[in-house]
Amino acid sequence: MHSILSCGRFRLDLSQPKIMAIINVTSDSFSGDGCRSLDAAIRSAECAVEEGADLLDIGGESSRPGARAVSEQEELDRVVPLVEALAGFGVPLSVDTVKAAVMRESIRAGADLINDIAAFRLPGALQAVCASNVALCVMHMQGEPGTMQAAPHYGDVFVEVKDFLCERVSLLVKSGVSPDRILLDPGFGFGKTLEHNLTLLDRLERFGGEGYPVLVGMSRKTMLGAITGRDVNERVVAGAAAALVAIQRGARIVRTHDVRATRDVVRLWSALDRTSSGFGAEK
Repeated sequence: MHSILSCGRFRLDLSQPKIMAIINVTSDSFSGDGCRSLDAAIRSAECAVEEGADLLDIGGESSRPGARAVSEQEELDRVVPLVEALAGFGVPLSVDTVKAAVMRESIRAGADLINDIAAFRLPGALQAVCASNVALCVMHMQGEPGTMQAAPHYGDVFVEVKDFLCERVSLLVKSGVSPDRILLDPGFGFGKTLEHNLTLLDRLERFGGEGYPVLVGMSRKTMLGAITGRDVNERVVAGAAAALVAIQRGARIVRTHDVRATRDVVRLWSALDRTSSGFGAEK
């Protein structure tokens, strides 16, 4: 696995797991944490960094099931000023978008990573990112946000998701993207039932076998509600536990709404990892 991620202005050391904080500049985030003004989004980002976020992931369009589409200009107006405002924060800035124009303008404004739930399949997306130096997160989604949870189906969810990600990575590399710029995301909750999600989590370590670091986002998602019976804003503990399980199975970046709780489990895992490494060195 590439332990150093080339990420725009940064070289991100993934030998220890990193926390990506979600900064939504939306009015209809499924978690209800969307920031409706630039000032509110900046404050949210400041708080996330203070709590231990290693990266900030900015989203100007909700991708929750049934979310309404946002126009290109509206998304640009939400995202680009925030990227410009956060460019001096000293942490990599990710932009969560499927639109080529938003990718291009975000990169110009200072973004270091493009996180695309459509895996750079929409018109112009590849051209917008390939010649840049930003990192690229390739995610699997069956269908599209408006209908993806209607009736997800797979023959073998792990094989199909892995094959899709490998195909997209191959195209990126052929298009000139250096492998050390690429992240994989299995897409928990994006066109998947609870059983599908649990199968992917159980086999997560096998995604890393392709040599690319894995990013995982399960924070506050419906899968956690289905398991715990908790409402969306009562899933902090379950989200932190899911992040820990993902890290134990090889995830290098965990994407979360709840930085403080996730930071604690990352620190616990890191302490245990150092201890077990030390024991191994003494034998």
